[in-house]
Amino acid sequence: MLGWALMFFLLAIVAGVFGFMGIASAMAGIAKVLFVVFIILFLASLILGRRKV
Repeated sequence: MLGWALMFFLLAIVAGVFGFMGIASAMAGIAKVLFVVFIILFLASLILGRRKV
């Protein structure tokens, strides 16, 4: 998931360099959402992984 967020972030930077502002902002938004989802899943796995079954 973090890989997808980084990929969209890099695509947003490349699109911004070439002047595609609509595409850059959309990809940056997707990257932000995926990053937040990644952080939530990471924290959940840390909390749930420490439980002894």
